[in-house]
Amino acid sequence: MDKAKYIWMNGEFKPWDEAQTHVLSHTLHYGNGVIEGTKAYKTEDGYAIFRLNDHTKRLLESAKMTLITIPYSVEELNEAQLELLRKNEFTGDNVYLRPFAFLGYGVMGVYHKNAPVQTVLAAWEWGAYLGEEGLQKGIKLKIASMTRPANTSNMGKAKATANYLNSQMAKYEAIDCGYDEALLLDDQGYVAEASGACFFMVKDGKLISPPNDNSLESITQKTVIEVAQDMGYEVIRRRISREEIYVADEAFLTGTAAEITPVRNVDARIIGAGCRGPITEKIQSTYFDIVFGRNEKYKHYLTYI
Repeated sequence: MDKAKYIWMNGEFKPWDEAQTHVLSHTLHYGNGVIEGTKAYKTEDGYAIFRLNDHTKRLLESAKMTLITIPYSVEELNEAQLELLRKNEFTGDNVYLRPFAFLGYGVMGVYHKNAPVQTVLAAWEWGAYLGEEGLQKGIKLKIASMTRPANTSNMGKAKATANYLNSQMAKYEAIDCGYDEALLLDDQGYVAEASGACFFMVKDGKLISPPNDNSLESITQKTVIEVAQDMGYEVIRRRISREEIYVADEAFLTGTAAEITPVRNVDARIIGAGCRGPITEKIQSTYFDIVFGRNEKYKHYLTYI
């Protein structure tokens, strides 16, 4: 990870190495914290954060779900993120922002409401999450042996830190087996999401993506659906079985970090022609035009610093 100059912590800008917490912070022991992933791109008019308000709003909603009270408004956190970009004086093509809230030092035990809430905003320059080659040629995807926890035992719509233990184990399994990323099924055997991204497949010219029954409601996924429909493609939200993926014409992942990453191989089955498909390429190209400020129609999604 490349260091930046400053991290915003509880209303103050601190030097990167001084933004620290105690080893007995509650979240380290019991896993209750919430995060966001937001991205700023270097446009012709300077850095612009993509769908800033949506991401910040989702952070506060995740916190409400997990009974964490963040003492800042959407507007305050939005402005703090913009100022963080200004103060860090980044120069790269894109910057990843990580707003998060966790429970700090003060109490121990499972009951968490008396633990102090720490709110932090970090940002750093970060390249393609699944590699530049993956963006162009596609990645290998493995369906994980473990499933996404059911709604009866998990809050999948919260972007909560505890949820990512499941993702970590699935991702490790995939990489250990020679793949790039993991895809998790739900407890009924249908596609839920990748370890940190949403899934789309293309069949007979139609885009198909699973519902967010027990997974995060993805902002990038919503963007892709809107863009695809505007381009004239039919988008279907329904459950997807693993067998359907194997015979898909194209497949790709979406997410703030993953952006639009093509999938060329799933469980040793070649998807389509074994490379980035034509519909995937069109959507990917349009997405990058949007986030880099080259598409006037979607400029309302950009917040310039």
